[in-house]
Amino acid sequence: MIQIQAALFWAYATGATFALSAARQLQWWQRSVHEEGVRTRSRAANPYLLLTLLFAAVLLVPTGLFMMWRNPSWATMQVAGDHRGIWAGFVLFYAGGIVVATLLGFVVAQSLVLVGAGYWAYLQCVGGHFLLFGVLVHGWDGNGYRRLLTTNRAALREWPKDSVVNDLLRFVTSGTFLALLVLGAAVIGTLVVTEIGWLMEGWALPGADEDRKVARVLAVAVAAAGVYGLPFAGAVTASLLMRLLGPAPGLALFAVLAGAVLLARRSPVRALYAVVGIPARHWTAL
Repeated sequence: MIQIQAALFWAYATGATFALSAARQLQWWQRSVHEEGVRTRSRAANPYLLLTLLFAAVLLVPTGLFMMWRNPSWATMQVAGDHRGIWAGFVLFYAGGIVVATLLGFVVAQSLVLVGAGYWAYLQCVGGHFLLFGVLVHGWDGNGYRRLLTTNRAALREWPKDSVVNDLLRFVTSGTFLALLVLGAAVIGTLVVTEIGWLMEGWALPGADEDRKVARVLAVAVAAAGVYGLPFAGAVTASLLMRLLGPAPGLALFAVLAGAVLLARRSPVRALYAVVGIPARHWTAL
């Protein structure tokens, strides 16, 4: 569903976010596997991992391939003009890469959650979504948002010649935008319902009330802001800094700011993360 250049970042971030949403369940699953023995319950049979891969294979891959077939110019951020500009093998690697990136994001975040490093699992979500939004907002040439909001090369070339309002109107009245609305309702709707459902399920397990410091509705809002809102704001900030100071100085300054916001022990992000109720203990401590 998303443009090719950003798809793998979104897949990785989605896998990590699913694992973080089911953090408490994953710890209980690991404990049950340890108690029963790997011969009776395989770690590969983890239901949350399987459902995550099913989401990638059934929703992310087909919708991405549909958009590539329907409008290859938009799907490649105007790099390819038509189907002839896309190597057939690339489509194969794209389809497999989405599933592998989702698996990698889930496994990395799950590994961090199991050893009690939940905040570092959260940073996997932040990093993946930051790269996703960075490609869409800035891209490799500063025109990421223009490539996102135009349906073909001709519209991209004409962007500076007309008002931004008219450019946006052309995009939102296009068939590409309509397809995005329909597919987005299925993909993003399923994603949000799954993540919230797994958070709720985890909060119902023993010990959840000790970790969650606010009401469930507020905790969901904080989690959404931290996983999606913060990376988007970071991508916009990085883009602005690169435009004002130049690519290298802008990224360097942004890296310093991001480190202060995310890595400082008493940063507001850490404080907000702590109220959501993601377990901060090793799975053996349950």
